[in-house]
Amino acid sequence: MQLTIEQAAAFAELPLAGLRREYPNHLSHALNSADDAQTPRALHPVFYGCYDWHSAVHGYWLLARCARLYPTLAAISRIEAIFEEHFTEAALQQELAYFQAPSRRSFERTYGWAWLLALAQELDCWSRATVWRSRLQTLVDEIRGGFLRFLPIQSYPIRVGTHPNTAFGLKLALDFARQSKDNTLEAALVGAAQRYFSADRKYPAQIEPGGDEFLSGGLCEGLLMASVLGAGKFPEWFTQFLPDLSTLTNLLYPAEVSDRSDPKIAHLDGLNLSRVWCMKGIARHLPTTHPARAQLLDAARRHLDASLPHVASGHYEGEHWLATFALLALGE
Repeated sequence: MQLTIEQAAAFAELPLAGLRREYPNHLSHALNSADDAQTPRALHPVFYGCYDWHSAVHGYWLLARCARLYPTLAAISRIEAIFEEHFTEAALQQELAYFQAPSRRSFERTYGWAWLLALAQELDCWSRATVWRSRLQTLVDEIRGGFLRFLPIQSYPIRVGTHPNTAFGLKLALDFARQSKDNTLEAALVGAAQRYFSADRKYPAQIEPGGDEFLSGGLCEGLLMASVLGAGKFPEWFTQFLPDLSTLTNLLYPAEVSDRSDPKIAHLDGLNLSRVWCMKGIARHLPTTHPARAQLLDAARRHLDASLPHVASGHYEGEHWLATFALLALGE
């Protein structure tokens, strides 16, 4: 269950096509005046493609990761060209200005925020990306500040299996903070995770999945707490969090996707793939003797088999984003 160069090449083709594709487009856009009634590309000169802002962000993340892991990819020159075309100082300053305009303090919070930091983290690791990463810094600073301002006032976590999920956003942001050695951001994220989740017991996993979910609320929380608690303390927490894992067939077996042309039902392929990412990450923090470890790894294989073949389904509803979650599932 590891990414191959053939898979990386196939996955890269999807954002290479989507990142310049302006329509169809799902805008989440607060208008402050009639002047704000503009096209997606006019509003977001960098992140206008791939159907919505956050999918464009993680489309670039996918390209950067594939290029870093496999610098001999046939598409490498096209990947570099699309970064050079879009990651200009002027375009990124316009993206920053969008965040700083009135009425937009919650724009893409925290899903898009977290993916922006994940993109910055990936560019930090890719030797060819130094200039593009430097130009992204002011937007990274804005997002970082957004987390530091927001977490103290977010009294309760959001546990749904869609974009607002708190645990998912904290996990990606925490990975960025640790790689960049940002102790202030790391402390804020760890403190928030402990405040929200450390006392959780007997998670009601029988309620999953919801009909349009692409994240498991329970497994995302488990993955985050594995990162927060570490292998020493995490197994005890997880045992109390999901004490009857073997009985939760709805969690251990993949969701059925009845119509991949439906943009909400297609989310369930993403659920299967993101569960793989979570299951593998949780299993790494459990001792080999823990009964849940083998159960999670077996379940991860089932989920991957169910949805990996459908990443390139011919339906843009899934193709504009699913390859990112396949990359998470396969890891490096």
